[in-house]
Amino acid sequence: MTLAGTMADLRAYLRRFAVDRKAISAVEFGLIFPFMVFTYVGSVELQDGLSIYFKTTETARTVTDLASQYVTIDPTTMQNILGASAEVVAPYPSTGVIVTISQVNPTNSNGQGTIAWSCSLNGTARATGSTVTLPTNLQTPSGVSVIWGEVTYPYAPGLGFAVTGTISMYQADYFYPRLSNSVALTSTCS
Repeated sequence: MTLAGTMADLRAYLRRFAVDRKAISAVEFGLIFPFMVFTYVGSVELQDGLSIYFKTTETARTVTDLASQYVTIDPTTMQNILGASAEVVAPYPSTGVIVTISQVNPTNSNGQGTIAWSCSLNGTARATGSTVTLPTNLQTPSGVSVIWGEVTYPYAPGLGFAVTGTISMYQADYFYPRLSNSVALTSTCS
């Protein structure tokens, strides 16, 4: 075989390669596949994060609603109310979830109030007598308290953890006591 013959064979091969469309789909798939995987994994992470966010909101609402249904709460009942958060958060792990329920007694028309009592699960209760500012739509008349439930969920994305780290999802909810102007706590929480 001569150099001219080899060059002719090479040109013929290149012409056939240029018009051949048999493997173009495989090349396109090879280029698109990483984006498809990234989109799939991202959507799974997003769905998981949104589900936990909604569970955090539902947990804050549930524990606050439960506490607002009592006239007096003893420490055992309070621990049961706080412990109900694990059932609401399920099927996600409740490890590290901080749940705090407090009663706020409004002190003036500017939305200021003081903490009458506070209990917490996996966290620190608010200090009795400390001043807080209520949202403007919760400024209540004198003598009517507000039950304030707070939930913080430490969400660690499965695959995106290296990028984002742990994300603290916080939700708060407010309820008026249903059966009286305030809810009495019989003794301090343990």
